[in-house]
Amino acid sequence: MSRSINFRMIIRIIGSLLIIEGLFMFLPVITCFLYRESDALPFAGCALLAIAGGFALTRVHEKRRSLAKRDGYLLTAAVWLTFCIGGMMPFIVCHPQLDISSAFFEAASAFTTTGASVLPAPALTYSHGMLLWQALLQWLGGMGIIVFTLAIVPAFNTTGGLQMFNAEVTGVTHDKLLPRISHTAMALWGVYVALTGIVAVLYWLGPMSLFDSVCHALGTVSTGGFSNRAGGIGEFNSDYVMAVCTIFMLLGGTCFALIFRAARLQWRAIAADRTFRIFIIVVVLFTACFALFAASDGKVGSWREVVLYPAFMVVSTITSTGYTIPQFVVYEPFILALMVLMMFSGGCAGSTSGGVKIDRLIYLSKYLGNEVKHCVMPNAVLPVRINGRVVNPDLVKKVVSFLAIFAIATVMGGVALSMMGFPFVDSFFSSLSCICNTGIGSSIIGYGDDFTTLPTAAKWVLSLLMVIGRLEVFTIMVLFTRVFWRR
Repeated sequence: MSRSINFRMIIRIIGSLLIIEGLFMFLPVITCFLYRESDALPFAGCALLAIAGGFALTRVHEKRRSLAKRDGYLLTAAVWLTFCIGGMMPFIVCHPQLDISSAFFEAASAFTTTGASVLPAPALTYSHGMLLWQALLQWLGGMGIIVFTLAIVPAFNTTGGLQMFNAEVTGVTHDKLLPRISHTAMALWGVYVALTGIVAVLYWLGPMSLFDSVCHALGTVSTGGFSNRAGGIGEFNSDYVMAVCTIFMLLGGTCFALIFRAARLQWRAIAADRTFRIFIIVVVLFTACFALFAASDGKVGSWREVVLYPAFMVVSTITSTGYTIPQFVVYEPFILALMVLMMFSGGCAGSTSGGVKIDRLIYLSKYLGNEVKHCVMPNAVLPVRINGRVVNPDLVKKVVSFLAIFAIATVMGGVALSMMGFPFVDSFFSSLSCICNTGIGSSIIGYGDDFTTLPTAAKWVLSLLMVIGRLEVFTIMVLFTRVFWRR
């Protein structure tokens, strides 16, 4: 008989995370003061409210400090819901004062690194403080707020830190880079912060101001895709910016554990990682397809349109960043079909990208290959092998189940939107875009509008899809089963 859920400990941890969110809100407060904007006081009020609420929750006394697997699932879902609610407060009280559904959509979109917005031109309506808050939310959500907490609060290492880590970090399996889970979290966040700092400096050396470089750095490495400019990153019209952005979006879509090993010069681990090799091959092949189709359509006038623009769009789409550029306008049916495939695929497991992850598609292809062979050799034992190692059949079963539930959730989201009167293509494209955390609106496919025209009910449906996609289905779905709540 399983023990009861440790609600008291979960509440205490949520309180600690609320305090952290409140402290991060002071960065936009400082920004508003520097730019002499009126949002400074409302932001400060939100920060103090979050800190006070978090402090009150930490006063709850727990009966036991350990967390079981069920506790980890519930805690992760509760933390993300709480952070979205806390993150939406500035959108409600600061200019332009969104309604609750729009504010939650903006916060969920940022925190899940989807990058969709219900505002037509954020840079024309938001203060510098709000733009920074939007960028900070996507950066915190990229690597994960729970992983961040494990990195800075070592005490959680002994209170179910592994369960919290596994419930939030994306991927098929979760490798402990270092003996303690808190040290692993520190290593991952160290890589994340280092990449963010490097790309911010590189942006600043180009045509961007300091504020522009910080906001776009937070959106690039997190693969969130929010921009503080009305015209997005294409507004800079700079080959240098596009090249830097492409490289660091690609790194954002790479497993951060692999980048950590590369930083420690563990080249054998990188050479042996088949997933990374396939990821690079897929990016190169799709870039070639984009370039060849553009050339055959007579829309190529320079090397940028053959190399830079296609590479930028491919990397932006497959890593779920969602940056688009007006310079690349070849949105023919074939190109859009490739974009849908890339949105669904996503980057590598353990990265900040969305989608189902290339790792799972590799598992699926090997599993399906074995099933075809079983038709000819029904008694043969054909295990799935990844990187030369036999994969546990239970893990393969979980991957296949995940892909099935992911597809069902996408279809259900599309059906729900179509019930609200959305056109068929708009409904299913928007559903896929949000559950894959890409954030590309249906306006890009030439059929409908972007997310600014969403009715209230659609905002809540798409917000739920964003969270389901970011927490990779099971963390949310398990909460709706009877067995989860059974003592």
